[in-house]
This record gives sequence, structure tokens and C-alpha cells, in this order.
Amino acid sequence: MLKNEYKHVVLDPKVKIKKMSGTTPQEIKQEFLKSKMGIAGIIILVILIATSMIAIITIPVETFQEWNNPMNWISNPKVAIPIWVNIFMTEKIPEHKILENPNIERVSNEEITLTSHQFGLNFDYDDFPNDFIYEFSSEYSGSPLLQMSVIRPDGIKLDLLSTPLPYSNTKTTHSERIFSTDDAIKKNLFLQSEKFEFVFDRLSAEDIIFSKIQTNEPLKGNYIFSVDLYGIDSKNQIPESKLVIGGKTFGVMGTDELRRDLAIGLLWGTPLALFIGLVVSIGSVVMGLLYGVYAGYKGKRTDETMMRFNDVLYALPALPFLIILSVTISNSIFVMVGFLMIFGWVGIAKVSRSMSLQIKTRGYVDAASMMGQKDSKIILKHIVPQLLPYTFASIAISVPAAITTEAGLSFLGLGDPSFPTWGQILHDANTFGAAARGLWWWIMPPGIMIAITGLAFVFIGNALDAIINPKLKR
Repeated sequence: MLKNEYKHVVLDPKVKIKKMSGTTPQEIKQEFLKSKMGIAGIIILVILIATSMIAIITIPVETFQEWNNPMNWISNPKVAIPIWVNIFMTEKIPEHKILENPNIERVSNEEITLTSHQFGLNFDYDDFPNDFIYEFSSEYSGSPLLQMSVIRPDGIKLDLLSTPLPYSNTKTTHSERIFSTDDAIKKNLFLQSEKFEFVFDRLSAEDIIFSKIQTNEPLKGNYIFSVDLYGIDSKNQIPESKLVIGGKTFGVMGTDELRRDLAIGLLWGTPLALFIGLVVSIGSVVMGLLYGVYAGYKGKRTDETMMRFNDVLYALPALPFLIILSVTISNSIFVMVGFLMIFGWVGIAKVSRSMSLQIKTRGYVDAASMMGQKDSKIILKHIVPQLLPYTFASIAISVPAAITTEAGLSFLGLGDPSFPTWGQILHDANTFGAAARGLWWWIMPPGIMIAITGLAFVFIGNALDAIINPKLKR
């Protein structure tokens, strides 16, 4: 299957030669601008390039490098649906909230110092949050007491946690994450069960906090989460404080099982896809063009030997060899690009050879040879320029095959896991059973991006092909 996709569609070389000899670059440009398909391809390509520039400029490189580090995404929700889905829902799904600007109060007397951080939350959803996480770092000496509580919209105050921080006889910095799944929080809520009129033995902490008194239904309104640090040192403080309310919707493209923001993966995948497609297509077309032109120009034994070697490579099943090479040598994305170039030039060489056989019979080629010009100069000056229109069309048509081949290898788990390519995102989705679980936002966007990118280059390649091939134009 890969051979049919990737080793290029052989076009009619005889028709091309007649057209190319009288077609100037300016005429090609004018004809291309008349093609609606070509213009559509250029517009899509410009959007993809702009997206790539935005990803490179605006997204920190650390985010790209930490793509597979779960701790980098701990503040995000797990498998959250895109936030815009709420527009089409009759019941609003809770959004993921990251509260980073608390209201800070400090109270101090002769013996005790209180540092209080208060987070306000307007909860207006028809379902409960997934969880909540409090992240903080504190500077203190001794063993201060940390208390956490929440005041609900109905005025009820629930004590969530009361724990001393690790003792230190000198000033120290302590960082910690407090999760709603902590047994201490669930135990404290159970001790306050008399405030509710239903049994919540099997409910999670967030279900209890955000439920009505009478029934286990979401209570809408304003919540105030308070974090109090009691100590005897007036210099005790909480320099970093963040409350994460784990919602079920997040971002433009949602998140995956590892809490990664899929929008970032899709954005980073755009320059990677363009890099893979363009480098492979340009490299393979240039290699095949020079190889085929040289074989056709030299002819005789040289041509016979070179084309038999070309036939051997052409007959090899590319996909199994790519799988074996990825497993045995390296799955680096740069090595993969090299492998794709090795298997991509053979079809181009066959077409360029047939064109070279016709062009070398032209009078100006014979004249250049009689004047004593070197073979390399004749090839580069008199033959290769005649094939440039075909070369550009071949490059455009070869890009989608390179992108889909990389995506296929990555989907099989043979890609470079350190790069968030679209194929790698689909591989992770398949690994965690996204299709069976109905996580469409994890599957559809990368597939659509692969299709759109391929479509752009197919439009451009077909428009160029119609210009240099009168049969297709008619």
C-alpha cells in the first residue's frame, strides 16, 4: 500500500516535454493563478505555515520538550472535552478552573501569626467537578499548622484539612500538593455528615462539597476556599498558592489520558508535519531527478546498471523495511526522514530518466556536447532546467505521502515518542482505547489535520500537473 502511495504517480513524459519546452516560469505562474484548486491549496498552505509560526513563537520550548512528562500537566484535567462543547449542551459541563490569584490576609499578635489565602469560585454547572488540587509552597520555621476549609453558597462551612507542616528549626521552603482524594479530607467530611440529609459514604469529596443539603445534586453559587497557615514566626508566608478545580471541559481541543493539552500537541504537530513532508519530498525528488537524468543521458551500460539497481529498490516492500529499520536501528524522527528519502526517490528516477532520453536528442544538447562541455554541465544547464516544472509538481504531490507514512509508523508505535506528531497523538489515543471510550476529540483533530495538510499539497500538485500536462488540463 505504501509503495502505491509514496513512490509517485508516473505521468506521461512525452506530453510534458512538448509543453515544457515552450512554457516559461512566468507563464506557469499566470496559469497557476487561474486555477481555483491551486489557489485553494496555497491558502491552506499559508494557514498551515502561519500556524507553525504561531506555535514556534508563542508556545514555550519547555512545553514541547516536556510533552511526555506527566508532572508537567498535573494541573490539567484528565480526558476533558473541549470547552466549546458547552455551547451546544442543554446541561452545562463543569469547566476546569485554575485559580492563581487568591485574596491574601495576614493577622499577627504577640504569639501567633495567621496567613490566609482565599479563592473565590462561581460554580454554575449541572454536574460535579472531577476533583480539586491545592498546590502551594511555604516559607517557615518550626512546625506551622495548615488548615483548609470552604464556605458554600448556602453559608455552610466545611473543614477540609488540618495538618502540621514538617518541622524545621531553621527557615525552610516546603512545597506540596493536596488532592481531594486524600483520606484525611474524606474523613473530615464524614465527621460533618450531620449537616447533610443524605448518606454520602461512597461519594467523592468534591461531590459532597458541591452538593445540596437535601439531595446529591450540584449546588450552584459562589464558593470560598480558605487556606490558613498558623505559626509563631511572623515571617511565615505562602509565596506560591494555586487552587485547581478539576472540571470536565478544558481548552480548545481538550486533554488526553495523561492530562496533556491536545491543542498544544496539534499546534506543535503542524511544523513537524511540514518539516517531514517537505524535507522528504524535496530530498527524494532531487535525488531521483539527478539519478534518472544522469542514467538517461549516459545511456548504454551506465544506464542499464543504474536502472537495474533502481528496479531492485523499487521492488522492495517499503513498509516492512521501514518497520524493521525503525526497530533495529533507531526510531528517531531524523533517521525516519532519511529512511523515507531512501525509499521515495526510485519512482522519480524512472520518470526523469525517460524524459532525459528525449531531451538529450535535442539539437542544443548535441551542440553543447560537440563544443566540449562536461557531462555535468550539460545535465545541470540544459536538461535539468527543462524538468523543473515536473519537479515542482512532483514535490507537491510527494508531500502527503511522506506525512501519512510517518503518521502510519507513529501509529504503529514505531515513531519518535519525544515529538508530538499527529501520528504519535493517534498512537496514544489507540493505546488508551479512545475510540472505544468515545473520546472523539482525541482522534478526529489529528486525523483532520493530516487530511487538510495532504489536501493542500494535492491541490497545488494537481494544479501544476494540469499546467505542464495538456491532457490533464483538457
